[in-house]
Amino acid sequence: MVNVPTAVWINEQGRIVRPNEVAYVDDRYKSMHRLEAAEYLEAIRDWAANGDQSVFALSEKELKERLAPQNPDWARATAEFGLAEYLYRQGQQAASIKHYKEAQRLNPDNWNYKRQAWALSDAERDYGTSFMKEVQKLNGKPYYPPRRLPEAKKKK
Repeated sequence: MVNVPTAVWINEQGRIVRPNEVAYVDDRYKSMHRLEAAEYLEAIRDWAANGDQSVFALSEKELKERLAPQNPDWARATAEFGLAEYLYRQGQQAASIKHYKEAQRLNPDNWNYKRQAWALSDAERDYGTSFMKEVQKLNGKPYYPPRRLPEAKKKK
């Protein structure tokens, strides 16, 4: 997962039926991410009512097609982030910064790593940036990958 809010649908048998995807419950940040909350909420309601028979529940084959193999650097990024968090909680903010930076370098698309680090420090001073500056650097690239909901059900 690379940002919040993110959801993963897991059925009663413990099987993932939709991989992680952006999951807003309202349109508060629509101007930034351009995603409507309503269609996703309707999809969740359909799945709650119909379970694995829902058009929004993915088959195992569809799920595997959507899940990309992990980049080996991402595991290292997770370890760096965990170390940064540990150091920060131990009162070693200055020492944590280099590990937050390394996590961001290893997995630059992970907004959780960026947002957490910047929230715990002076982002301008310690990282030379800010959340809004980084969003602007996207230069039109979607902040989130677009959702992939079945067209037949998206617009009633």
